[in-house]
Amino acid sequence: MNSETAPSRDGKTAFSIPNIRRYIAFKVLFNSRFYYPVFTILFLDFGLTVAQFSLLNAVWAATIVMAEVPSGALADTIGRKRLLVFATITMVVEVGLIAFLPLGNPTLIFGVFMVNRVLSGLAEAAASGADEALAYDALKREGNPEDWGRVLEVLTRFQSFGFIIAMTAGAAIYDPSLMNTLANALGFSVSLTQEATMRFPLYGTLVLALGACMATAGMEEIRPENNRKEFSGRNRLAELRQAFLLTFKAGGWIITTPFVLSVILFGMLFDGTIRMVITLSSQYYRMILLPESLFGIIGAGVAMLGFIIPKLARQLAESRPPAAGLWVTAGLCFTGLVSMGFFWPWVGMIPALVTFAAMYFNGFFVSYYINRETPSDQRATVLSFKGLSYNMAYGLLGIGYALVLKIQKQSLDSGLSGQALDNQVFRDTFFVFPALFTAGFILLLIVYQLILKPKTQPPPH
Repeated sequence: MNSETAPSRDGKTAFSIPNIRRYIAFKVLFNSRFYYPVFTILFLDFGLTVAQFSLLNAVWAATIVMAEVPSGALADTIGRKRLLVFATITMVVEVGLIAFLPLGNPTLIFGVFMVNRVLSGLAEAAASGADEALAYDALKREGNPEDWGRVLEVLTRFQSFGFIIAMTAGAAIYDPSLMNTLANALGFSVSLTQEATMRFPLYGTLVLALGACMATAGMEEIRPENNRKEFSGRNRLAELRQAFLLTFKAGGWIITTPFVLSVILFGMLFDGTIRMVITLSSQYYRMILLPESLFGIIGAGVAMLGFIIPKLARQLAESRPPAAGLWVTAGLCFTGLVSMGFFWPWVGMIPALVTFAAMYFNGFFVSYYINRETPSDQRATVLSFKGLSYNMAYGLLGIGYALVLKIQKQSLDSGLSGQALDNQVFRDTFFVFPALFTAGFILLLIVYQLILKPKTQPPPH
């Protein structure tokens, strides 16, 4: 049956279910932040140093790691909607704090940004898992679970559209010269400075945060039948105790469910490697001689992949066994990473797109298979374990690569300095990514074949 057109048992399509529509709205509003294209320079323009910027992002990552699984267990125990409402309210507070932060006091600015990073990490952790669980269980109750692939496809398209707007508009409204030109063209006699325009992306993101609050407030809580008692709200201590017990239960279930554990492990390898490359993409673009004025447009172009890949991934997931998706994603990732290592001027953008395409495939397949296999009463917790593993892999890879850079820079005796030295070190160490991915993939294949391979493969849907 074609899930793209098939109605549910009572004639509903997936997108007629309110929770599905609100889930898509939440994901777009929560993640499409106008300050993303100017993220680093925004922090620096507030008066922070590069060292402080690095420390703040380390705090953000650590907050997510510590809060990821407990928040998922709380979502499965006291309610997914409550966690999502908390996440969106926290987003409003974290963005509002820096949007109206006065300049001039370095100690105050650093302290407020520290609070911002902690709140941002808590919001990310609270939303992770709870959003998918609430949407998937609504689809399971009111529609056809096989339509989840179609939901992911449409969601990715909307997120890509939101990301394109955020990348292009966010960078534009940050530029005081462009804003002054636009204001004069509209007949306004103003003189905007960088101090004023650097807050515009924050104001826009604050509006999106308020919209995300409205989306989550209108969601309906879906209470799994075997977990209704824990949602009663009559005994908070019992609920918290149940949340921690559920954490251990979900962790044990993952370990004893080879297919899901395999999906998380392979997904962790793909996500950590590609996400680190994406983090360093601006440096790569410089190395292949792309002008910085094109970086925002390139980011929007990458987001266009979200209009194409989800449909291909859904067709593959619904018609072929999971191994097919694994090999397609691995082939794209390996080809892209190896080709990027040649740093071809301008043409090097093609292997970068191939690598980023693998990220879209990986995100789709992991969500598709984990939600299909996980029991409703612990879905948010299991998804949080996935998020935890992803962030731990990303963080460890970041620390490891930083050490490689430091060692290479100390050993390089070329007479270079400054930007030229950084470029040479980056070029010389990029091989780490395809090498690490290849070694990790082979290791996981061996572990899968010897230990994790199920006796029977999950059937294609």
